[in-house]
Amino acid sequence: MHWQTSRYHIDLSRPRVMGIVNVTPDSFSDGGRYENARSAAAHCEALLADGADMLDIGGESSRPGTLPVSLEEERRRVLPVLRHAVTLGVPVSVDTYKPEIMREALDLGADIINDIWGLRQSGALEAVSAHPSCGICIMHMHGEPQSMQRDPMQGDAVPQVRRFLQAVSLSLREHAVARERIVWDPGIGFGKTMEQNFALLARQGELLADGHGLLVGWSRKSSLGMLTGLPANERLAPSIAAALLAVERGAHVVRVHEVKETVAALKVRGAMMAAQGADLEQRE
Repeated sequence: MHWQTSRYHIDLSRPRVMGIVNVTPDSFSDGGRYENARSAAAHCEALLADGADMLDIGGESSRPGTLPVSLEEERRRVLPVLRHAVTLGVPVSVDTYKPEIMREALDLGADIINDIWGLRQSGALEAVSAHPSCGICIMHMHGEPQSMQRDPMQGDAVPQVRRFLQAVSLSLREHAVARERIVWDPGIGFGKTMEQNFALLARQGELLADGHGLLVGWSRKSSLGMLTGLPANERLAPSIAAALLAVERGAHVVRVHEVKETVAALKVRGAMMAAQGADLEQRE
């Protein structure tokens, strides 16, 4: 399986690590640390040195209760960092739901648009479908950031998430967007209870049945904190555990803050898989 993006045809036959670059003052886990363009650019380079396969730049926090950021403010935060990131030789994703930012980011060379609203904002679907080859990550979110955790979704999350992602993918296909450009994200933590998030992990295979690449983001999520009692800055171990469990269940891309540690954990898994394959060959 491959993910077609603006500049890269990404091989998804091995798990890929997407490093998070939050250019925000109020992200729930690292708000303010990389708020200016210089520190964010340095963070991009550090993530790549740690082994990230791609970068995801976001200028608006999606933590529960966060107020929207203006178009001009998001432009000021994201575009200077993007101009540097696209020179680093890896796929670059922009985390935005605003069609104006989507178009400007793609014009600057962004490879992927990662939309937490799943292209539900007016003009968003048209902005990405007008591009000849950009990668698109459709995420499921119940409600909106201001209220999603006060009024989480009800019932079995897995079929609801799948139906939404199917519907948006169908709309994209009707706009002549090739299947290989589309990757799904179940939206862990976005308007879902802890139990629903873990059901999405346990039954992740149901989201793979449609043949789309799957991107998941468990890093430092509140469900891990609820389960372990750990604050966001101490959720390294559960974040890596969740990433590995997601990969074991077929995830193609894991979106993480802790790139170095996740890459190391995946190397251990890769060595085990290689040894397992060699053992099977010897037995045959």
